[in-house]
Formats: sequence, C-alpha cells, structure tokens
Amino acid sequence: MTSEIKQAFSHPELRSLASCGSDFPDRISVRGHVEEVEIGAFQAERGNTQRLQFDLVVEVGPPSGPLDDDVDRILSYDTLTQAIGAELQAGRLNLLETLAERIADRILREPQALRVFVRIEKLDRGTGALGVEIVRGRDAGSKERSKDVQAGPLVVFLQNVAISGGNIGQWIARFEQHAAPVIFCADLPKNNRQQAADALSQRRIDLLEIEQNAWMLASQFPKLVVVDSRTELDWGVKQGQLSLWAPSKIILDAVDGPNGVVDGLKLAIWLSEVLNAERLVVIGNPENHAQFQAFDHSKPESFK
Repeated sequence: MTSEIKQAFSHPELRSLASCGSDFPDRISVRGHVEEVEIGAFQAERGNTQRLQFDLVVEVGPPSGPLDDDVDRILSYDTLTQAIGAELQAGRLNLLETLAERIADRILREPQALRVFVRIEKLDRGTGALGVEIVRGRDAGSKERSKDVQAGPLVVFLQNVAISGGNIGQWIARFEQHAAPVIFCADLPKNNRQQAADALSQRRIDLLEIEQNAWMLASQFPKLVVVDSRTELDWGVKQGQLSLWAPSKIILDAVDGPNGVVDGLKLAIWLSEVLNAERLVVIGNPENHAQFQAFDHSKPESFK
C-alpha cells in the first residue's frame, strides 16, 4: 500500500504529521465526537436524524508568551466542539462537504489556528462509515471571510402596499446606494391565495407564494437577484448585489426556523437575526410597524 493511500484512509492527525517538516506546529484535536443530525440530499434522509462522527485536528501557532498554565492563552477544545454545534444549529444541509467547509472556516477565524483537518462520517447509512475529509489553511481569503461575516447586511421587508405601489423602482435605486449589502424580502400576497386542507401543505404553498411575489419583482427590476440558499445569500453579501430572498429552501431546512403560520414580516425578522443584520427596514405602512425602522412606501426620499 502506497503512502498516499495510507494517508487517505488514516486519521487526520497522521496526515498532518506526514505533510509537515521536522518543525511541525503544535496540534489540538477532537476525535470521535458524535452528534444526531438531520442531513442529506435524499428524501429518505429528510425528517430523520442520523449519527455523524467528527474528527478535527487543528495546527496552532506558537503562543506569544509563557502559557503560565492559563487556559485563555491557548486555543480551547471547546472552540472546536462549539464550531461543530454552531454550524449544526445554523440550518439543515444536504452535503457533508458543505458542513466540513463551514466548520473549518469558523475555526480558522481564531487567531491561533493555522490549519485545520476535518473528517465527518455518516455512521448509519450502510455497513461502514461514509464520509468526507478536508484540509484548509489560513490565508488572506480566510481573514477576509472573517471580516465579511462580521459586517451584517441591511434587510428590507417590502409590504404588499409597497410592491403594488408606483415607487418601488425609486426605493431600489436608493438602497443600491447604501453602504452595506442589501437583502430584500417580499410579503405574502393577500389576494387570490390558494388554500390547502392541512397546515403543512398550506405552509409550503404560502412560502411558494412569497417566492412568486419575489420572482415577479425580479422580472420587473433586473437588478434584483432572487436567491434561495444560504450560500447564495452569503455570496451576494460579499459581492454587494441586491438580493431578493426566496425563503422556501432555507426555512424548510432550518433546525430552529420560524414555526406556525407563514408571516412575511416574521420571516424577515428571523433572517435578520440569522444574518446579524445591520438593521431591518419595513417599506409600506409605517403606522403598522412602529417597532421597526419603517418608511412610507410613497416617499423614497425618507430613507437616510
């Protein structure tokens, strides 16, 4: 068996050793960490949890001074397990590859972390373990991603009265000049709505009707880009595009998403919290939303 094959199927720590010289950095690791998770692209995996095993190895830079047996001077094991937990709570995913990337990216935001090895395995999808393994290092890109995550977008909720009004184009033009990235959220239409016999079907229908509103807006204003995944939202924030949220995928996949009857404003509030938004602006009837920064849809000049 060649050394490359041995490394491919060995523990991530052995790969770390094999890829470094004699002066390889210190490492911390979490091994055999198991979580019950709903994940997977197949229909049989939806609505069911399965066990995932996580193995992480992180190469760390030398301390700036004596450790003095002080836990605050080192990269804690808790940082690794918290990175796993945070990404599992962020929302349901289809791919282990996506989960591994996000865990690695989160760990690399820590100043001590130089390189991270992530292995994730599904333990219940066959007679053996099915998994992925990635290696990611600190570079200029990882530092830039850290800055991007801290800068939250502006979330703008468009009430139906604003969508049907004659000034929506002026509003879009004003928000295009805003310093922070902007994500628009459309309201749930009030008229000609289809009614289902059960709550679950109605929830899906309502989400799709919000998306119909979004696509109608995008057809009228090409600068608005309809996005339906967290990856696309994050990319749009980084690129400064005017994103228009189609909520079905993210809401239905969310671990702790808004429950109950679909309400457009509640979805916008939830998205603002998830994205750590700069603020939430409601365009429509300001009298109905005094608790938010709200503007009369007929006066685009009111936005500062």
